[in-house]
This record gives sequence, structure tokens and C-alpha cells, in this order.
Amino acid sequence: MAVSLSNVDHQSNSNGILSHSLFDAVNVLIVGDVMIDRYLKGKIERISPEAPVPVVNLKSAENRLGGAANVALNVKTLGANPYLCSVIGEDSYGKIFTSLLSEQGISSKSIYDSNARRTTVKTRVMAANQHVIRLDDEDTNDLTAAEQNDFLHTIKELLDQKEIHVILFQDYNKGVLKTEVIREIILEAIKRDIPTVVDPKHNNFWEYKRVTLFKPNLREIAAQVPFAVDTSLATLKKVAAYIKQQIGNQHTMITLSEKGIFTDATGGHIYPTQERLIADVCGAGDAVVSTAAVGLASGLSMPEIAKLANIAGGQVCEQLGVVPVSKAVLEQEYTIAMIKQ
Repeated sequence: MAVSLSNVDHQSNSNGILSHSLFDAVNVLIVGDVMIDRYLKGKIERISPEAPVPVVNLKSAENRLGGAANVALNVKTLGANPYLCSVIGEDSYGKIFTSLLSEQGISSKSIYDSNARRTTVKTRVMAANQHVIRLDDEDTNDLTAAEQNDFLHTIKELLDQKEIHVILFQDYNKGVLKTEVIREIILEAIKRDIPTVVDPKHNNFWEYKRVTLFKPNLREIAAQVPFAVDTSLATLKKVAAYIKQQIGNQHTMITLSEKGIFTDATGGHIYPTQERLIADVCGAGDAVVSTAAVGLASGLSMPEIAKLANIAGGQVCEQLGVVPVSKAVLEQEYTIAMIKQ
């Protein structure tokens, strides 16, 4: 069920320029693993006398929304309305996480607090704009039966209360999207005629049966199919056919890193990226899947979704760290791309 935008001009004009009001009426339910992306920034001036490792003189510390929470932030910066459902720990970082949501104007009402889990924190130590080391503090075990029941109740309650136009699964294999949770939510989506978008990970890769849009990256799909994978159009069409055979999805979109994005729409096509100065690839997948989900709910065609998502993913790669897409810049770059065609 794509959102009805009868009062919103969501069509492109003759130059392919998107209306400013695109996405504004879209409500997106994001379900998946959330985390804090923590950045410790400093300067390296010497090697430790205790071991052959650099000593980082700490200058600043910053916490950012990560995982499915960064997807929610991308949805919001695109102009749509995110509803985030996930599980965090009843710990100090859990409080920091909810504060970060509040600062961005994203509700934490559907965030479940568990006294048996830690809030996932990925700490990156950086110097001279380069990663020195990353530390992961997390629990990756599946939700308990009690946590699962409470979590699914929260989601169904939200679906009863809000008109949701698309459900986005953001899977990082941290235990929230276990098999039973995936199946129950997809069943609810089918019953309510709500399209679904998936950014999968390896553990439950093939559990997303009958979803609308399935968006793996090339490395993920290469690890899952029983044949060699490359970036040729013929191979990617073969991959898309295999995926459809396995899960019965409607559309496949595969991100190809610097090669662009493949979709199986209109017989299959690769949309190349534009040249950019890459600072950091972190968060690119979040920007792509967020744009794809909001575009799908808005009734855009798959080719147009792929073009927009391609630009969105490239845009965030030009900035250091996990950052959301800028709708204004996306519109500007899309306009330029359409003029050049």
C-alpha cells in the first residue's frame, strides 16, 4: 500500500526535478538493531613505550545514532516520518541512546528496554581522519521468548495506532530480528497490505519471504548464492532470479560499492555512481535503503528509486563517520544528474 499523496505533488517535472514536498506524507516503521556510533578523536605523536602501538592524545568524544537508528535519522532528514522499534539495554548507554533520539526529534516510545542485554556501542578511535581501532561492546544473542512477545506486541500496537506506509527491516545480526520476529512482522505487513523493504545480514538472509524489496550488497549476496558472483549484468540478473526463487520477493536491489546499484526492474539495469572524493563508506548502506524505502512508499518507479538511492549513498561517503543524507543536497544532485542525461 503506497502512501496516497493526492495533495502532494510527488511527480518529477519535465527535467526530472523532484518536488520539495516529496516524502513528507510518508510514515516509515523501522525495525532492527540499533546502536551508538561513538567517536574518540585525537592526535598521534608517539609510539607507546609499553607496546608497539600508537598513543592517541584524546581531543574529543562524540556519540551518534547508529544501525537502525541511523536509518530512522535518514528517513527523517529525507522529510518522512520515522517510527523506530528496537531493543536496548537498561544501562548508561541506553539512556544516552534515548537522549540522542530526543535530540533528533525521533520518538523512543517503541524502544524496548531489556535488563538482560547491553546497548550496542561501536567505538571508533580516530586520528588524522583515519581509523586507528574499533571497539564493539554488545550482546548478539537472540531475544528471549519474553522479550520477543513484548517486542512484537509493541510493533502490532503501533501498526494499529498509526497509518504505516512501509516497513523497513534493518538487520545487523545483533539478535533483534530473529526468525520468529521476521516472520510475524512480514505476516502483519501482508495482512495490512504494507510494502516491506529489507537490508539483510548473513544469519537470517533467506528468512525474508515475500518481501517487496530485498537490498543486499554484493559481498553479502556472494556469500549466499551457490555460484560465483561478479558485477556483470548477466550475473546480477542471475542473482536476482535466484533470490526471487528463494524468497519470492517482488524487487531486488543490489548495491555494488563504487560500481553503483543494480535493480531487476525493466529487465535489469546497473546505475553507475558518479565520481566522488570518498572519506568514509560508513552509513552509505543506511542512506541507500532509507531512500529506497521512502521512495517505494511514495510510489516512485524502481529506476527512479535506484537513481536517488545511488546519489544518497554516494553523498554520505564524502563525509567522515556515520552521517545522514541531506535532502536538499540530494535534490540538487538529482537535478544535475537528470540535466546531464
